[in-house]
Amino acid sequence: MINLKGSSLMQFNPLANTGIILPEICLGSMTFGEQNNQAQAFEQLEYALAQGLYFWDTAEMYPVPPKIETQGANESILGNWIAKRGQREQLFIASKIAGPSQGGSHIRAGQTRFTADEISTAIDGSLQRLQSDYIDLYQLHWPQRATNFFGKLGYGNTEAQHEQEITALEETLTALSDEIKKGRIRYIGLSNETPWGTMKFLHLAEKLGLEKLVSVQNPYNLLNRTYEIGMSEIAQHEQVGLLAYSPLAFGYLTGKFRHGARPENARVSLFSRFSRYSNPQSEWATEQYAQLAEQHDLTLTQLALGFIKQQFFVTSTIIGATNLAQLKENIDAFETHLSSDVLQGIEDIHRQQPNPAH
Repeated sequence: MINLKGSSLMQFNPLANTGIILPEICLGSMTFGEQNNQAQAFEQLEYALAQGLYFWDTAEMYPVPPKIETQGANESILGNWIAKRGQREQLFIASKIAGPSQGGSHIRAGQTRFTADEISTAIDGSLQRLQSDYIDLYQLHWPQRATNFFGKLGYGNTEAQHEQEITALEETLTALSDEIKKGRIRYIGLSNETPWGTMKFLHLAEKLGLEKLVSVQNPYNLLNRTYEIGMSEIAQHEQVGLLAYSPLAFGYLTGKFRHGARPENARVSLFSRFSRYSNPQSEWATEQYAQLAEQHDLTLTQLALGFIKQQFFVTSTIIGATNLAQLKENIDAFETHLSSDVLQGIEDIHRQQPNPAH
């Protein structure tokens, strides 16, 4: 697909049954337009591409935290790069339509219903900002229904008793399939989705002859392995792999927050909404993983990213960085192969403190 100079160790994985091969690393651009300006973003894009990372992930909502004055700036930066450099056909770009509530009231008044009209209008906006006539992978950023995502571990009474009108998943899948027929998107995926939602979309595609989803973008890291409960079996039997986001748990799994440190430019320090990993259980587990890494002459980043890449269900790991040095360290960490002793050490810690964040 592209000249992979400098990426002799890069591994590639199939995207479901599409025939598309993707690099094991996807460049997440969530900070572009907030913590990174366009010049810094271009520097990262150039470096990533030189390493063989032609898979880039964005969203209509980005950058984060979502604000009316910056909404869409992320896609616009990628679009400006494409306009300057060309090479659109050498890239695999994923974007997302925001769901309701969590993305702010400035996007469809916070009331997204995933109807055909909403999907069409959202794609119009993304294509305009990306300065492209197609999106390779189009994802529902999070479900419309009240369920367990964004820090909720279980589906309980609160979710079950939540009353709201939900657009039929059949209607949403039909709309997405129609967009593929029009050539405006090429593949569809889910994000922040549950086993029930994933299987329902797969069943509807099979039953109605509609497009089958090819990926699920969910959080997965040493502190949150909830994907292994239900979702990983689906990946195995349905060939729908994971695009793993938050692999470093908002930076906690780099070790930079050990012993209470709070670097001033870190996302966790700047924005209070990123508190998912800042609880005593997570901090204890992080320290155990850091000590395990040190025992085996590894950095915590190497341990965290090496663990993810060795899971059978991972199609690609989404890494984001606020500076080029971080990006280089993250990419280099993928050269690490964890031994059976290290993997056993991870399991021992996980048994003592499973999924302290979710």
